Amino acid sequence: MSPIPPSGATSPLEDTLASVESRLAALGAALRVRDAVAIDLHAGELRSALAHAVEQFSHAARSGPVPSALRMRLANASGEVAAQRESLARATAALDRAIDVLLPRESGPLYSSWGGAERSLRGGAIQA
Repeated sequence: MSPIPPSGATSPLEDTLASVESRLAALGAALRVRDAVAIDLHAGELRSALAHAVEQFSHAARSGPVPSALRMRLANASGEVAAQRESLARATAALDRAIDVLLPRESGPLYSSWGGAERSLRGGAIQA
């Protein structure tokens, strides 16, 4: 049986999970205010924290059972990551639709004399 930490002390797993939760909250806040620099920073920090958490929880699981409260917190964090991923996917799709409306793909020559419309008529194949 694993020793119980003294009152007020936290286990390494709790510290690891708290790090994931705080980075997840920071990323959520950055997403809400649409701060691209903060989103990039916090996404990278969250990715690192998640990798560390997976490593720590895998090691702990090999040593014995992980406390159910920590498993639940990890599951909740995983659900929040999935929700944020879904939110970003929807925002990206909306942005793509807006760009398609504002900048139609078949609007004529853009970069060369073989513009988008002419290129599609030739089938897009490269001819020598």
